[in-house]
Amino acid sequence: MSYCLNPRCPKPENPHDVKFCLTCGAKLLLKERYRAIKPIGQGGFGRTFLAVDEDKPSKPRCVIKQFYPQAQGTNTVQKAVELFTQEAVQLDELGKHPQIPELLAYFTHEDRQYLVQEFIDGQNLAQELVQKGAFNETQIRQLLNDLLPVLQFCHARQVIHRDIKPENIILRQSDRKLVVVDFGASKSATSTALNRTGTSIGSPEYVAPEQIRGRAVFASDIYSLGATCINLLTGRSPFDSYDTNNDKWVWQQYLQTPVNNQLSRILDKMLESIPIRRYQTADEVLQDLNGHSPVATTATIPVKPITQSPPSAPPFVTKSPSQIEQELEEMKTQFMGGAKPQQNKIKPPNPTPQPSSPSKLDEELEELKAKYLGNNNS
Repeated sequence: MSYCLNPRCPKPENPHDVKFCLTCGAKLLLKERYRAIKPIGQGGFGRTFLAVDEDKPSKPRCVIKQFYPQAQGTNTVQKAVELFTQEAVQLDELGKHPQIPELLAYFTHEDRQYLVQEFIDGQNLAQELVQKGAFNETQIRQLLNDLLPVLQFCHARQVIHRDIKPENIILRQSDRKLVVVDFGASKSATSTALNRTGTSIGSPEYVAPEQIRGRAVFASDIYSLGATCINLLTGRSPFDSYDTNNDKWVWQQYLQTPVNNQLSRILDKMLESIPIRRYQTADEVLQDLNGHSPVATTATIPVKPITQSPPSAPPFVTKSPSQIEQELEEMKTQFMGGAKPQQNKIKPPNPTPQPSSPSKLDEELEELKAKYLGNNNS
């Protein structure tokens, strides 16, 4: 079958072998190449169709997105135009990743914009949840290990997806890999963009608090992925797993199968309402998930912004026993008067304390040596 893309066509279904719609006369092949077969989605700003690429011998399936805004108001339509164009730009850059659909074409036809992308054969996770029931811990761990590198890839290219949810994650049939789709809400995270309040976009159940206020950051995607996990674990809306009266997540009490404390702590940290207390990068989540480092708790100690040390001053240097012994000997020499005193032009207000006696100093240095050499070898 060929499906007419004219939004006003009263009878869009056509036989496969015709080139023009039998009802309205519209051209059925986009760019003499892409033939729509059936509609598979519709929203306020456009329609999505399953299609075939007639230009290739194998006639592979693809997806056509037609920009067709039905909302009223110049500002709303203009924003929709920006988002549609942005999706094409983002897919052109990100579609090289095997778990992100590839952009095949982007063009204007009869005053309408079209985007053609790779078709991902499989069910989204919302459909998987309905058909197979709640996920268990093993499945959630697999999901995180599969999707976090994809987020890492996007964030490294300064792209925030802003609409991570079960409907936008497809389990591909061919290799059982998870594919992230629908970059229509994604945002380029330039320094200018991050410092400017933007439009609140995304599905409310999965959106981080700062994103609701139009200030999405990379950690906003991590929050949305955490909310996706608790939806899949509980089979409930994230809204129903949050206690608004006590301002805390209570998803654990709705679990259909238990999860261990480590995974529970990881998900709670992904879902922190204050962004700085949340994981800042996908790599941090992966490290905790796979046991490379302990999960930091945020209940008792407020987390400070992380600042990177300059290359010349690493935060921690391991010293050898010989280095420690040498430094302790130098300290002993200095305290015993063997080293030349530095000349001070300004006399200190308080009298200089007398050095310890040789025996007392030896005793203190031996304690220091035992402490540091013991820690160094442990």
